[in-house]
Amino acid sequence: MKRRAALQIITAISAGAAVPPGAVETVLSGIDDALGGRDDDLPEWERTVADYDHRIHSAPAGALIDDLNTDIIAMGAVFERQLSPLQKAGFLRISAALAGLLAIELGDAGDHRATRIAWDTAMRAADASGDLAMRAWTRGRAAEDALWAGRAPQVVANLAAEAISLAGKAPVHGLARAYAACADLAAIQGHRVTEALADLHRAAERLPEPETAQSCFTYRETQLGWSEAFAYSFSGNPHAFTVLDQTRSLYPPHALAARANLNLMEALVRVKTHDTAGLDQALETVLAQERGSAGGRFIAKALLTALPRAARALPPARELRALTAAPVTGV
Repeated sequence: MKRRAALQIITAISAGAAVPPGAVETVLSGIDDALGGRDDDLPEWERTVADYDHRIHSAPAGALIDDLNTDIIAMGAVFERQLSPLQKAGFLRISAALAGLLAIELGDAGDHRATRIAWDTAMRAADASGDLAMRAWTRGRAAEDALWAGRAPQVVANLAAEAISLAGKAPVHGLARAYAACADLAAIQGHRVTEALADLHRAAERLPEPETAQSCFTYRETQLGWSEAFAYSFSGNPHAFTVLDQTRSLYPPHALAARANLNLMEALVRVKTHDTAGLDQALETVLAQERGSAGGRFIAKALLTALPRAARALPPARELRALTAAPVTGV
């Protein structure tokens, strides 16, 4: 079995293909057995999650899907071993994080059905782990992703409400994401966003300062600015320009998708305030972006809808529509 797995690895590398799931683990299983397995290697899995969390902000959409699938399969093998309740809870929390990252990747790559399934798995793993922060995060982030995917407003609202109910008064990042989803939903429905943004600010102010500059699992000042900019942009409020400039200065250079989305929001405000440069700005942003995202496609489509009827037939509008209609390919 080990020899066959080694041949699979060599063949895959020679062909420039992905190594089959489980092949590396099989080759190394003898060493793992001698070391007593990886049952208690929770810190290594934590580092794996942190690595994906870092790479996801700059890698092309969908580029991490194969690796995430492989590690999720490897995680499944861990649960076949004898684990203490504490160990099992820890690995379930890691599983929820990996499934959530996979859901984000799938959503940005345009596969909404797979995204929904991955988020459902992430939420169930988080619930089984008993980790409150992870339970709230899976629902808060899933609510945001559901909005970008164009799912029913009630689905978005229900996911956000679950996160808010679970979190209670606990200062967890998933609570802020849930309020952000509520603010975003109010903005796209044309409702007043003042109350929703006030709830978001109160939740964000209570959060501990994150250790990393950018993370899918935390809610920082950058995300707060993003949500404010989104609300003002969809309202066509010129104050969005000020918020957009302030928020851009906060994002690190490698936050490619977030920066592109801020440019698209600015283009949306220009269109809503009858500035014809908005359409060209949106097209230039989409053509130049290094990482596409579900949120970016959502904003671009909203911009196309906001265009005057005569402008929708212009070549830049047709090109932008083509670029945002199809999911990302090659993943």
